[in-house]
Amino acid sequence: MLTLARGLKADVLTTEVSRSLISLMGFDDVNIISLGPLTKVRPLKQIQASLKFAACDFRGKYDFFIFSGNWAHYASRKHRPNLFYCHTPVRAFYDMRDRMIRSRSNPLEKAGLYLWSSIHGRFDRRSVRHIDAIATNSENTARRIKKYYGRDAKVIYPPCNTAKFADNGDGGFWLSVNRLYPEKRLEVQLEAFSLMHGEKLVIVGNSGSGDHSGEYARRLRAMLPPNVTIESDLPEEKLIDLYGRCRGLIVTAADEDFGMNAVEAMASGKPVIAPKEGGYLESVIDGKTGMLIDCTPEDIIKAVGQVSLDPGKFKSSCLERAKKFDVSVFLDGVKNIVDTGN
Repeated sequence: MLTLARGLKADVLTTEVSRSLISLMGFDDVNIISLGPLTKVRPLKQIQASLKFAACDFRGKYDFFIFSGNWAHYASRKHRPNLFYCHTPVRAFYDMRDRMIRSRSNPLEKAGLYLWSSIHGRFDRRSVRHIDAIATNSENTARRIKKYYGRDAKVIYPPCNTAKFADNGDGGFWLSVNRLYPEKRLEVQLEAFSLMHGEKLVIVGNSGSGDHSGEYARRLRAMLPPNVTIESDLPEEKLIDLYGRCRGLIVTAADEDFGMNAVEAMASGKPVIAPKEGGYLESVIDGKTGMLIDCTPEDIIKAVGQVSLDPGKFKSSCLERAKKFDVSVFLDGVKNIVDTGN
């Protein structure tokens, strides 16, 4: 969304803002208007965000509105013409709902999550009726949108500023870039590298606080083998440097919506080892830009061994593949919808 705002010279209207994080990502030039802070208590935080967007009114101040994220589309009734760039229908309301509820041991918490997801999910579907057009980040997510919203969505792959990335050689370590969330299945990576004493893994990612991700991150840090490190709150230039010097990227996310980390690695000329599911089926070309595997420690170990024989052979294919997801392609796709309405 920040890339889109910069490309369209648009303002960003959001709830709370982390100015330090915006700066770390290199978007200090984007004008951001805050609707105010949110409570830290979940799911009250999500409910409050939905209400803030539903209550805001910027009619007459802008010619077109683009909604992004899980809660911004609650402003769609008042703000038209509009486009919803849907990263995914809220997975806690739909495909991951049962898994989320089962993961809680407290019966009261289970009941609360069931009630919240039922009621908020109904309002989520009702709000989408006020959307004029939907775009999304992958064919994978488009199928979810069709299933849960009954709407067609145009696929516009998310942007990667490919010019920022470069191959700076093999630094002798593997890279993993993702939020420290249970659905990323990072414990599978830890188990694999605990059995590969001659390999190193650097995991880059932040965790949430006060929810399931915080506890998951604490468990991950407690089980780190000596050849694995976790880095958090990295500035953009440091992350780009790690991409440029790694041997390759390893991802294990479950049914990932799209997966920008794979594109960023390929833009650095680095192969990607990814599960053969979700959005990675649309970005990674098995055998040419990396390897698609089953999400098991055994398959990771096998893939690491095969790629390590000659990681440089993937470089040209990776660089060529990344061009399909460049910022210019993304902006052209969105501008076409803004200009034509479809």
